[in-house]
Amino acid sequence: MRQKLVENQGVPASLLWVLAIIAGLSVANIYYNQPLLNRIGDDLGVTEFAANLIPMVTQVGYALGLLFIIPLGDLYKRRTIIVANFALLAVATCGIALSPSLGCVLAASLVTGICSVTPQIFIPLVSQFSLAENKARNVGLVLSGLLMGILGSRVISGIVGEYLGWRTMYYVAAGIMLACIAVVVRLLPDMPSNFSGTYGGLMKSLWRLYRGNATLRLVSVRAGLCFGSFLALWACLAFKLSGAPLHAGNNVIGLLGLCGMAGALTASMVGGYVRRFGVRVFNYCGAAMMIAAWLLIYLLQDFYVGYIIGIIIIDIGMQFVQISNQTCALVLDQSAANRINTIFMTTYFVGGALGTLLAGTFWQSFGWTGVTAVGIGLACISLFITAFTKH
Repeated sequence: MRQKLVENQGVPASLLWVLAIIAGLSVANIYYNQPLLNRIGDDLGVTEFAANLIPMVTQVGYALGLLFIIPLGDLYKRRTIIVANFALLAVATCGIALSPSLGCVLAASLVTGICSVTPQIFIPLVSQFSLAENKARNVGLVLSGLLMGILGSRVISGIVGEYLGWRTMYYVAAGIMLACIAVVVRLLPDMPSNFSGTYGGLMKSLWRLYRGNATLRLVSVRAGLCFGSFLALWACLAFKLSGAPLHAGNNVIGLLGLCGMAGALTASMVGGYVRRFGVRVFNYCGAAMMIAAWLLIYLLQDFYVGYIIGIIIIDIGMQFVQISNQTCALVLDQSAANRINTIFMTTYFVGGALGTLLAGTFWQSFGWTGVTAVGIGLACISLFITAFTKH
């Protein structure tokens, strides 16, 4: 049953859980490909570098969706935007499943990335309508659902890809999106718009927000760099583990996603502590954990224990960085919540695409040592930005 949300009056717990679950199911579309890259490459007869373009193009698509679609949440009914995105996702994922060539996969993956931005409509929605003392906690809950979707997508796609083929996974994804449409139409409440004007005026306001707010630029860039470090690991993990000495199958690679469950649990708890300890402390801790995780994985790269512990640590570190920076961004201007989130998440996924591209390039030239250098380097730059900027 639909409820009408009123700003600063709180979001019902039942609706929070629905939003968190749908956020996870939506974002999963971006990550189904990661454990399957070696199998997709073999099936389409392309190189590892060419196969690595699939997640990169998907992330670029996500950044484009953030830039051009998410601002519409301040101008039009959010329910309409969400339903349209899910309908296009159903078509795009079917397109991937039916693709006869890499070019077709890349085109459909671009659309998949563009239309998977729904969680970034939910997050500013929750921030805008939550009580002030609950904003960080509620945002953390939705982010926790989003992260569970990321983790679950890798596990499920790895298993489905191993036993039923990689194309089957995308048929399943299309069915899930159709089910999400039914839930959104029935349960998502009515919400007032935040912007009066044209789409052109809305997009111009993005530049004014970005140019006029140094804090927004700071939190976006340092979070994006850490996300690039995070995705560098997953961009090449399938290639690394499927080779000697581990010779892991897609099911094993996907199951490693469960190690990130610690990050998902962290996301649901961290939000409540950001105000107490401060954003800078969370950034120092998060970036440091990511660097430590990369070093551990590199030193123990021939043993599963290194990947298991490393993935747990890097997921927790990533949540420290994202939740603290995103919460900081969203409270800058509640009347422009979707546009603020657009700037933050566009920068965030540009950083992710950069990390994926660099990881794939360095994998070809320097192997796992090169990928490790990319991951540590991006996290270090984020750490230095925090250290050399004012409070």
